[in-house]
Amino acid sequence: MAFKIPESVLVVVHTTAWDVLLIERADKPGYWQSVTGSKDRRDEPLEETAAREVAEETGIQVGTVDVPHSALRDWGLQNVYEIYPVWRHRYAPGVTHNTEHVFSLQVPEGTPVRLSPREHLQYQWLPWREAADRCFSPSNAEAILQMPRFVESSP
Repeated sequence: MAFKIPESVLVVVHTTAWDVLLIERADKPGYWQSVTGSKDRRDEPLEETAAREVAEETGIQVGTVDVPHSALRDWGLQNVYEIYPVWRHRYAPGVTHNTEHVFSLQVPEGTPVRLSPREHLQYQWLPWREAADRCFSPSNAEAILQMPRFVESSP
């Protein structure tokens, strides 16, 4: 079994009106979050990880006419957090912390979302403050609340 790399991305997907996409975890119903995911390989560039995870979890393709690469922003922000015990079996023995790199992706209103049913049950678009309140992860909620600092357009 290959263990997960303890370096990941958090991608806050949002519209120009600052509605934020949240997805509900299939392995933990009631746990709402933004797009997250670990690097597939240690040398995978973080931007590649972010674009791949967005595509895998939502079906949204970065690098298209509607969602150009410039819509994906690296905030230069890292969160180091303790991995929840329920998910530690996915990592090598003794790994207890993960470094998460924060990104945002601005998409047009009405962008279709196609979930991976293995990973997520449903999705919703919420105004950014409501989305922050709904997140189970404190680092995810904090990232959403920091959107005004990192996203140029304002609602």
